[in-house]
This record gives sequence, structure tokens and C-alpha cells, in this order.
Amino acid sequence: MDRIAPTRRPEGRNAGTQRWRDLLFVHYEVEPDALRRLLPRGAELDLFEGRAYVGFVPFRMRRIAPPLVPGLLGLDFLETNLRTYVHFRGRDPGVYFFSLDADSRLAVRVARRFFGLPYHDATMRMETSGSTHEYETVRHGPAGRGGPRLAARWTTGEVRGPARPGTLDHFLLERYLLYVERAGELHVGQVHHVPYPACDVTLHAFEQTLGAASGLVVRPGAPDFVHASHGVDVEVFSTRPAR
Repeated sequence: MDRIAPTRRPEGRNAGTQRWRDLLFVHYEVEPDALRRLLPRGAELDLFEGRAYVGFVPFRMRRIAPPLVPGLLGLDFLETNLRTYVHFRGRDPGVYFFSLDADSRLAVRVARRFFGLPYHDATMRMETSGSTHEYETVRHGPAGRGGPRLAARWTTGEVRGPARPGTLDHFLLERYLLYVERAGELHVGQVHHVPYPACDVTLHAFEQTLGAASGLVVRPGAPDFVHASHGVDVEVFSTRPAR
């Protein structure tokens, strides 16, 4: 499977620009069959040496702007996504999102309307002291009650640089295609950015109930793999039917 082709910028004008900052990637190995039953038709589970993973990714979204709008006028908000890794007919490896939480009502509604992504309103906070980050998200539940949540605290260290192709780090981090089901049909979108400048990271605390809310069984305890990055500047391209 060609895992380099999706990293190349597609032709044409983008559908917007974004800045992703202070990202944490927390991954757990999950039984493949438990994931397959949750995927939309047409999306096939992408495995690394026979193993399947789900990832929790909390981060800052900065200067989210459509074409021709200066980034300084864009939206800033926090986001947490829960994802796994898929491909389409043995090619085009990408991500499938079980959920995305954001603390911007406008961003949630635009993403649902124009991209078909499963965004949810949430109350979120992120505090940074030096190189240590403390993050919490609580999804809005019925009648204003708190819903599923995620909390994490981590410290970043020296920048290591991009992951090498063929490694598990590259498999988990370097994903440029996203799949979403729209009106019963699988669609694919693309983002473009430089490879993540990954850095050393120490995870001090992590807990979540977002997985169970999406029907996932994620074992408690320490994750299998943790990565972090200070961020990248991103171009976003519109979704299209996967064919």
C-alpha cells in the first residue's frame, strides 16, 4: 500500500486553512473485529503487522479560515478527536473518526453541514505552564448535563523530527486522508501539511470515557503508544465520493 502518495498536495484550491497546535496522540491497541463492526460500508480496517489501533487526539485549533479570509480573522478553539485507521480497496490509507468534540458551536455546525463529520459540542479547557499541558473536555449531554469526557496532562521535550516511513510512528501519525459516510455513501477528504515534527513526551495522566460513548471497548490503564507535536500549518480540501 502506498503510504506516501496521500502526503502530496492535491491540485486545485483548498477549502480552507488551519493551524494545529500542541497535539497529543494517545493510542491503544484494540481487537480488530470490534472495530470492523463500527466502520461504514466501504471502509476497510488498516492494520500494522496485524494490529489495530484507536487514537485519542486532543489539541488546539487556530486560525480556522475559509479561502480568501485572512487567518487572523479565523476561529480559535479546542478539539478532541477519536479515530481509527482505514483504507479503501487496498489503497488510500486514512482515518475514520468515531467522534470529534469542539468548544465552538459555529465550528461544530459548519463541520457537520459541509463535511458530514460527527462533531459534538463540548466544554473544554487547556492550560499550559512551560512545556506542561493540562487538558480537559466534557461533551454536552442531554438537558445540559455533562457527557463523555477526556482529561490529560503531559510534558513535551526535545523535538525528534518526522517519523520514518514504514515505522509504527509513521503509520499512526502521518495520515492525510479522512473518510466519512454521507447519505449512505463513503466520502474521502484530504489535508496537506509538512510531516509532524514529533517531540519527546511524558504522559503524567490520562483518562477518558469517549470510547464507550462510541461503542468502543478500550482497556483501562496506560496507553500503548504516546506521541506529541508542537504543531503544523494545514490546508483542508473538500470531501468527494470514494471511488
